[in-house]
Amino acid sequence: MLHALSTSVPSPRQFTYPFCYDVDPLAEAASEELQHYIATTGLMSAEKGCGKMFGVLVVEYEDEEGALQRGFLAAYSGLLGGRNDWQYFVPPVFDAQQPDGHFKRTEREISAINREISAIEHDPQYLQSVAQHEETMKRLQAEVEAFKVEVDAAKARRDARRKSGEPLSEEEQAEMVRESQFMKAELRRRRKAMEQAESTFHNPYATLLKSLQRKRKQMSDELQRWLFAAYRMLNAKGEERDLIDIFREYTHAMPPAGAGDCCAPKLLQYAYQYRLRPVCMAEFWWGESPASEIRHHLHYYPACRSKCLPILTHMLKGLDVAPNPLAQKRHTAEPRVLYADEYILVVDKPAGMLSVPGKADDSASVSVEEYFANNSKFKTQNSKFLKAAHRLDMDTSGLLVLARTEQAYVELQRQFASRETVKRYEAVLCGVPKHIVGGYGIPAVAIANSCSHLCFYGQGLRQECRSLLRLEPFAIQFAKYSSGCISLPLIADINDRPRQRVDMEHGKPALTLYNIVEVRAADANTAVAYTTKKADKSLTLVHLYPKTGRTHQLRVHCAHPQGLACPILGDPLYGTERADRMYLHAAELTFRHPITGEPMHFLSPSGFLL
Repeated sequence: MLHALSTSVPSPRQFTYPFCYDVDPLAEAASEELQHYIATTGLMSAEKGCGKMFGVLVVEYEDEEGALQRGFLAAYSGLLGGRNDWQYFVPPVFDAQQPDGHFKRTEREISAINREISAIEHDPQYLQSVAQHEETMKRLQAEVEAFKVEVDAAKARRDARRKSGEPLSEEEQAEMVRESQFMKAELRRRRKAMEQAESTFHNPYATLLKSLQRKRKQMSDELQRWLFAAYRMLNAKGEERDLIDIFREYTHAMPPAGAGDCCAPKLLQYAYQYRLRPVCMAEFWWGESPASEIRHHLHYYPACRSKCLPILTHMLKGLDVAPNPLAQKRHTAEPRVLYADEYILVVDKPAGMLSVPGKADDSASVSVEEYFANNSKFKTQNSKFLKAAHRLDMDTSGLLVLARTEQAYVELQRQFASRETVKRYEAVLCGVPKHIVGGYGIPAVAIANSCSHLCFYGQGLRQECRSLLRLEPFAIQFAKYSSGCISLPLIADINDRPRQRVDMEHGKPALTLYNIVEVRAADANTAVAYTTKKADKSLTLVHLYPKTGRTHQLRVHCAHPQGLACPILGDPLYGTERADRMYLHAAELTFRHPITGEPMHFLSPSGFLL
């Protein structure tokens, strides 16, 4: 399990902070050794579908002669090809895959119950009985609704009679009262009959079905608790706690499925068990990106937060861990005021500055709101109110509107929510969008005139441009003819916040128009095989027009394989290439003044050059 690491790179002074890190050269050297192993052994042929997250942990230990040595451990997240016992990699913290073990035996029992439930749910007699019951309930409901209409009509007639001004005899008044009482009582009776029909419905399979469903849930819950209790995680102090205990302290909830099976916990657990001192670590993705998440081949990623943050908080105790970079004081340029009156501020926010006060991890940076709230020059005479009417990501620069009164804030929020504003962003992408340009500069997708469906549409290239492309496949000027629309619904990735992921079923609609402005292609072959080969250095300048305002919308739409398939340069979450900043800038904004209704238009060119 322990692999040699021949390099003169010195060991870092502190262990890697796993949730935000620059890859240490020593961990990178170990990663390259693992990547060579994966590429030469064909290991990933066993993994059907998308790629896999791998991790390395560099460790120090004393050999038999007492000399200090270094090596590295390797791991993969979850199962690989349905197995957790591949050579070269550390074993799982707890092996639940043993065929005769408690987990697999109980899992087979639950599967048998599932088959029984499915057989009942598909039984013709059961389906017929359920259909008849549903038909009866629909009929009774319709009868109740029809009688309710009669009740309302009768009441309306009585009310009209009383308001007519004509005298009512005692007999007529009594009759109206009797009619009202009778109809109310009859309506209650019919509703009660419907409720009784629902409660007394008897299906010969219904009792058995409910019993099996209760048993399945009970067995599943008990098995999950048993499994989490079996994962006993160590730390550098020699302390041991199971997953239930760890998550009870940090989240006050049960652990999520798959907790303890990610790379980092596996690696640290093995190191502690065999008295190896952790030095540094890194995790990288190998292969194709999943359909919902954005993962890039050979790109390094931090540990996930939902599963690993509580676990690693425990497991890293006793190690000298590097501080969280996000908690360090960040020095950024000051926001530039473009417009100010007693109701609003329009500013040019620098990259690296929060729009609004952040949470614990990013509270070290002063936000735009805080910056102006503490600046006496921009305080209103009668109020301390100051709120951003919309938000830009911390790493995004550009135009931001702040409201200085509650009235202005409410109206601006309404304009942004109802999409009455117009926004244009400028971005530099890593690579050439494959949907726009094929290997020889030919459109890779058919022309589409509609953007109402939830998928990618590329307009392609105009005919008069194609002859130029055949002569100069990567001519810069061709790209100005390429535009289109991306519509990929987004939802928060609960397993790895603050990331967002594409979810066609549950995601909120997200629509972005784009226009390719310029391309600097470094290599005619933009495809990258899943080997140790690095991606080319092509760049694309693009204008983006978000029609919705979802979190990370532009970043995901650019990076996702069904979007432009080219992440924004310097994007720390979805990108592949590090840079001095994230190259996304809010360059143009149009809205109406929240008080006067006057059209307001602002420009702030990014100055991005390829």
